Amino acid sequence: MNSTLSDVFRSHPIHIPLSTLPDFTSLRHLPDSYTWTPKDDLLFSAASASDQSLPSIDLADPQVATRVGHACATWGAFQITNHGVPSRLLDDIEFLTGSLFRLPVHQKLKVARSENGVSGYGVARIASFFNKQMWSEGFTVIGSPFDDFRKLWPNHHLKYCEIIKEYEEHMQKLAAKLMWLALGSLGVEEKHNKWAGPSSDFQGAQAAIQLNHYPICPEPDRAMGLAAHTDSTLLTILYQNNTAGLQVFRDDLGWVTVPPVPGSLVVNVGDLLHILTNGIFPSVLHRARVNHVRSRLSMAYLWGPPSDLMISPLPKLVDPLQSPLYPSLTWKQYLATKATHFNQSLSFIRNYDLSSDQLS
Repeated sequence: MNSTLSDVFRSHPIHIPLSTLPDFTSLRHLPDSYTWTPKDDLLFSAASASDQSLPSIDLADPQVATRVGHACATWGAFQITNHGVPSRLLDDIEFLTGSLFRLPVHQKLKVARSENGVSGYGVARIASFFNKQMWSEGFTVIGSPFDDFRKLWPNHHLKYCEIIKEYEEHMQKLAAKLMWLALGSLGVEEKHNKWAGPSSDFQGAQAAIQLNHYPICPEPDRAMGLAAHTDSTLLTILYQNNTAGLQVFRDDLGWVTVPPVPGSLVVNVGDLLHILTNGIFPSVLHRARVNHVRSRLSMAYLWGPPSDLMISPLPKLVDPLQSPLYPSLTWKQYLATKATHFNQSLSFIRNYDLSSDQLS
């Protein structure tokens, strides 16, 4: 995955110097470059539904596949409990994330992500699509974090590398389980998905871990932690600390806040699962807001297919009355499209003749 993403990002670099990242703790007023209005994001001031909540699903429920399928189709996201990830491991990954972002800025910059890089410290890649900056900082892990962690924690890097390794192992198993629950709700079986592999474990699946920090903000109503976007994944699994900030968007409700539930995880449908299900499962638009009382941490597991695997609507979900809405393409092709067309990418490929040219 590292080489795949590097190829894409090398062609679509982020031109935002990390030297412009402030020491958030020292700011008492919101700089103009961080002040958002509806002019900067059309959905910035969209209505919020305070009386609605994301579905919560117990993975031990006998009807779990039906519940997951319904949540995917109606929300594109849901919370899960009894997911099998040890609470001790969730505490460990939260501790690691907090330790990383508490480091001085100059130390974090030792592992700064280059313009065309993939791993390391920096701003969200979607930052290049907006005129204003986001009140957040992040760290991306793809592959081994050994070299970066050794620079950050010369005496503790091995311990932190082990946490990442164990977290990835649990998340990979959970992602495969959730994928089968979601597809199973649509009547999709192993024989309908060649990529599933002999053990139904989606061999060759690739992933990234994205650690995020949303510092305390002096004027949160005018700031944005992470602007509205969909994920270029099959599934994203998110763990958040005990501070609210995540919101998902539904056309009929507006923005709905997803409050943290101790020990639970948030799952959202990504663009590729939307394509795979021929549009049955929506890829949910989501964002992160900030507050002036507590900082927020989140840890996202971004799960996708092998980079060269062709993704297209599953034949099981296509018939004479419902033709394929999307052409076949690889994750690499889709990432290149997303790097150019951002939130319009699904609409773009839906109307694109892949036989005529490369997606870009």
